[in-house]
Amino acid sequence: MLIRQIVAVVLIVAGVVGLIYGQVSYTKKTHEANIAGIELALKEKETIRIPAWGSGGAVAAGTLLLLFGRRR
Repeated sequence: MLIRQIVAVVLIVAGVVGLIYGQVSYTKKTHEANIAGIELALKEKETIRIPAWGSGGAVAAGTLLLLFGRRR
């Protein structure tokens, strides 16, 4: 039962964060070179958009899991 509550809270928190920020950005290295002792690196910034319906669904699923997830 404790695991179910933890999953529900994580879903709610992740959904709220997704609604607030709406996107996640990260940087990844794509190419590296070492020419005559000079190091060169190419980095690309990637952005992942989080849809509002997905975030709202996570909040709703977490709330429903908290309310109706109890065994009787």
